[in-house]
Amino acid sequence: MININKVKKLSSEDIMDKAPSVFTEVGHSDTSKHYTHIPTYQVIEDMKQLSWDVVDVQQVGAYKESNKGFQKHLVVFQNDDLQITGTDGDTVHPRVLLTNSHDARNAFQFQAGLFRMICSNGLVVSDHNFSKLKIRHMGYDFSELKDTITEIVSQLPLTVESMNKFKATELNEQAKHEFALAAIGLRFNDDNAIEFGVNVEELIKPTRKEDVGDDLWSVFNVVQEKLVEGEFDYSNGTKIRKARKIKNFKQDLALNSDLFALASAYVA
Repeated sequence: MININKVKKLSSEDIMDKAPSVFTEVGHSDTSKHYTHIPTYQVIEDMKQLSWDVVDVQQVGAYKESNKGFQKHLVVFQNDDLQITGTDGDTVHPRVLLTNSHDARNAFQFQAGLFRMICSNGLVVSDHNFSKLKIRHMGYDFSELKDTITEIVSQLPLTVESMNKFKATELNEQAKHEFALAAIGLRFNDDNAIEFGVNVEELIKPTRKEDVGDDLWSVFNVVQEKLVEGEFDYSNGTKIRKARKIKNFKQDLALNSDLFALASAYVA
């Protein structure tokens, strides 16, 4: 199991290297006169005052030169004082995920996430259970940010409740296969998952002893990790291909949220 103290907190230099758009000081030329530019780094500094540190950051590519520095980016925060430890020793760390851009196309959007210590994978909590909280680029102050984060933290008991329900839900072999096939459909954005020829038995097979079990939490984590990391083969016509790891954070967030919603549907 990974020690939480070994999770690296990113410095300003680290953030700049991975996502320079976080530091953009002006809004895009397409923004209206009502747009108030708030550099994402200002929010990062304010989050530090609330004991939330940056542990990951990403930005999407800029397909036009004029969009460079203004593109959508993701900042992941973690508070070491908040931790959920299951009775079986499985530990998750609540996280706050912030997405933003400086082209007036996105508000500051916050949502809840979980970081699982055993396999170092991040789970995004489904929008069906947790609200996405937004701060518009029409004015911003620290008190509004504090209220937003307080609201997310207040919903953490729902995280514990969801995890416990997953662990208390047993799946038979048929249910495991159905879940895996539905998950494959989410990965490829196609309801007809069978056509991709994924070996379902391999997809639900645990790769570590901590994930062995018939409960929904174990099956969910096994399938989620393999789909995100690309640890499976699929057919494309007559060819067998190795799935690619999901690197685009927008696709990652969407898939994780959809998978969490799928798993929630199995809870009695």
